[in-house]
Amino acid sequence: MSDPETFLTVKPRGRLVGREVGRLAYGCWRLPGTPQDALRGKIDAALEIGANIIDTAAVYGAGAAEEMLGVLLSERPSFRDEIVLVTKGGITPPVPYNSSRQELIASCEASLRRLKSDAVDVFLVHRPDFLTSPAEVAEALNELIWSGKTHAVGVSNYSPEQTRALQSFLDVPLAVTQPEFSALHTQPLFDGTLDHAQSASVIPLAWSPLAGGSLATGRAPDRADLRAAGLVAVLDRIANDNGSTRECVALAWLLAHPAGVVPIIGTQSPERIRAAAGAFEIKMSRRDWYEILEASRGERMP
Repeated sequence: MSDPETFLTVKPRGRLVGREVGRLAYGCWRLPGTPQDALRGKIDAALEIGANIIDTAAVYGAGAAEEMLGVLLSERPSFRDEIVLVTKGGITPPVPYNSSRQELIASCEASLRRLKSDAVDVFLVHRPDFLTSPAEVAEALNELIWSGKTHAVGVSNYSPEQTRALQSFLDVPLAVTQPEFSALHTQPLFDGTLDHAQSASVIPLAWSPLAGGSLATGRAPDRADLRAAGLVAVLDRIANDNGSTRECVALAWLLAHPAGVVPIIGTQSPERIRAAAGAFEIKMSRRDWYEILEASRGERMP
């Protein structure tokens, strides 16, 4: 490894909707089907490691994830003040996407009923709807802000150009962008997503930061090729150097980016949630970081 002075540094905290937030978030897409009484332990574990951004969506379990959170919030109202609550709307199976003004407002209102909350902290458009103009999407988001149903708005799976088009019609700056980003899925580094996030001071919440768990298990998803085996080997080498795990190295790689990426972890195990905090202890050099990227690309950087 490199000299300690060359190790990349990670800021452990950031700010969202005027509140201090951790550099890890907890995602609720896997909650449906799990026991309600286990949810408290998961959220407690997330808060223990500073992961106070709780990310969900209307489509997760057809609203079941939001309902589970709503039950928890009604049983323990103090949770609401401890978390930054993020939800998403605009996916309406079997359409699949509908970001019309009427649909986005109705989706947010339905989410609030399930969450048993007067407002969410951030409401995101889940995926781009090619049949709705950015002006109409912005009209809906502006109305949700004005009505107090959300404190901030953002986008998920939007390209930088789609994001800029929407922003041009909004009365408030977008607060969040949510791309798929991991050491196996590096597109946001090259398509301008993270560059735009930095220039516009938008927080990138990275979904699937362990590539659907494949970077934890070492089993590549179907879409990956032999690059994954080389990537896992590099992650394991850095993990061994640090006395840590492959998962923590993969998360540390995202945390090191200057855009202030916030990985959304989705494990259902409180022990693994707590273990994710080990990402902040990883000593990673600039060369380590680029070695991971080169392994993911399957070629040296030019």
